[in-house]
Amino acid sequence: MVVWCICKRIMDGTRAQKERHPEKAHRPDNPSPRKPDWIRVKAPVSREYHETVGLMRALKLNTVCEEAACPNIGECWKHKHATFMILGAVCTRACAFCNVATGKPDLLDPHEPDRLAEAVGKLGLSHVVITSVDRDDLDDGGASHFARVILRLRETSPLCTVEVLTPDFMRKDGALEVVVKAKPDVYNHNLETVPRLYPTIRPGARYFTSLNLLKRAKELDPLLFTKSGLMVGLGETKEEVGQVMDDLRAAEVDFLTIGQYLQPTPKHAPIDRFVTPDEFNEYAQLARGKGFLMVSSSPLTRSSYLAGDDFEKLRAARKAAQKP
Repeated sequence: MVVWCICKRIMDGTRAQKERHPEKAHRPDNPSPRKPDWIRVKAPVSREYHETVGLMRALKLNTVCEEAACPNIGECWKHKHATFMILGAVCTRACAFCNVATGKPDLLDPHEPDRLAEAVGKLGLSHVVITSVDRDDLDDGGASHFARVILRLRETSPLCTVEVLTPDFMRKDGALEVVVKAKPDVYNHNLETVPRLYPTIRPGARYFTSLNLLKRAKELDPLLFTKSGLMVGLGETKEEVGQVMDDLRAAEVDFLTIGQYLQPTPKHAPIDRFVTPDEFNEYAQLARGKGFLMVSSSPLTRSSYLAGDDFEKLRAARKAAQKP
């Protein structure tokens, strides 16, 4: 039976989100339109999926796969690929697209880097993606915690490459430098949408703050791979998406992901339309023409989806581009 994967924990998280953040709970309902066949997925039932669930529970780790209601969770967890979410499960911002709970943040867990490193070892990962909630309450936005996680992984899994997907560190001077100094292999920060839609979709963020973060990361370490992602289907135009691509290339971003926005609950931003697979292919061709080393553009593309495979392709693309 073809269904969307929405597990009990995600539903519990959505209820908790309403309790912790009244303005989300009081948003008017935006009924989600019926999903087209090209973005339907099967419910997760594999043995490996349940083993991954058990490991995350045993080590008390959060994953964006669950918290953000990712449609690819069944496929990824079948192959024991999980995207870890550090710094707690409660975000200080209230983006209109995001299913992560908003409210009073969790206390920092000093043992989280050790447990995360243990999970990476048990899963046998060759590439790991580390993301987080926004932590505007912390002096460094959580940058030092990111660094501790990276350094611990280098100690316990030296052959594993590390990709970070960080917040924008708005008004957190020196935070970016702390993360880059820890030497991740990929620095990812998602622009998420076009500038015109920021006031309604990312009201706590600023487009040029995010863009400058990516630009500065590359300036700090020119060998660092940089990456960003966009959601489409929120009401943007193709011309606006093309302009964002130009902005990212001006910031020397290497890798762009583009995926369909999927409304987590009726309280979230409404879907404007479902972008067709052919349109995603057109976006991919446009992005390659603008000079990105790697492009992943499809309805189910997400920032960390198939990230390990994409990293190898990204590394090969850079090597090819450097040949005389």
